[in-house]
Amino acid sequence: MNIELSAEATEYGREALRAIEAAGGDGLVRLAEREPGRREHLVAPVLAGLGAWDLDPRGDADELEAAAALCRSAGYRAVPYPVAERLSRPAGLDVDGLVVVADSRPAGAVAGLHLRWAAVTLGGRRSGAAARPPDAPPRTSAFVAELDLRPLDGDDADGTGDVALGLVLPCWTLLGMLDRAIDLAREHVLVREQFGRTLSTFQGVQFQLTDAEVERSGVEMLARYALWSVQDGRDEALDDALALRLAAIEAADVVFRVAHQVHGAVGFCDEAALSWLSRYSRPLRRLPSGLSATRDHLTRRLGRRGLTGLFSAVPEGLTP
Repeated sequence: MNIELSAEATEYGREALRAIEAAGGDGLVRLAEREPGRREHLVAPVLAGLGAWDLDPRGDADELEAAAALCRSAGYRAVPYPVAERLSRPAGLDVDGLVVVADSRPAGAVAGLHLRWAAVTLGGRRSGAAARPPDAPPRTSAFVAELDLRPLDGDDADGTGDVALGLVLPCWTLLGMLDRAIDLAREHVLVREQFGRTLSTFQGVQFQLTDAEVERSGVEMLARYALWSVQDGRDEALDDALALRLAAIEAADVVFRVAHQVHGAVGFCDEAALSWLSRYSRPLRRLPSGLSATRDHLTRRLGRRGLTGLFSAVPEGLTP
């Protein structure tokens, strides 16, 4: 078992981040929110220039790692585009991307994009999907739209493998957001002063940032393992993907709470990158299911057999 990303995938992720920053960086999400009709034109050409849509995450192990690295870089700058969902597109269907949805009120952060979507429930049932016109502006919806599902003619394939990949890649996007939240918090405490001292010198602040970094680094390790599990075609890949999602949601709660605490009120202002990052992390943390529903689904799926590998330690809230 080798859960390290290849040097080529890591370099691809760095190159992607440089391209995203050159195209506007943090300004991309701000402009997309202000002019949602330009959302696709702002981001899609950058990704196409990186060869993102030529990647075959399902058919090539190296390209799966490159896809994960790309998702992480997109998350770092809160790129307002469903990168992971497009990279998760199922083989054999004439669609542009895949959205993992809940059984009730299916939704995804795909509003305003002229793309063809497939959807798959956590139980593995596949459908065609079309986004409804959003009933709220991006400021409050973060581009989330409800989906109308329709049967796929002649499609009786088991979508379990689709679910595993469709859960793991968005977790890599969320990991990139956690990377950035930690970096922003660290930068803030190094320059912000209180009582004549920088915040970074206060022991309480140091403890908070350490706790947040432990959570972030734990998710990084689990994300690598879950990616390897999908890559290796393990029977437990879906279990691993759900466990990763559970850990990522829990970590995001800690990391964003700490980042906002050390920033104070300024962290909720549009002038702060943290505000945008936190707001656009919400779809990843809530869809297709939030913390409690993800934990419940994983518990029901596992029964009494438990997890394997790096996930063999039972996550908080689960009982054997």
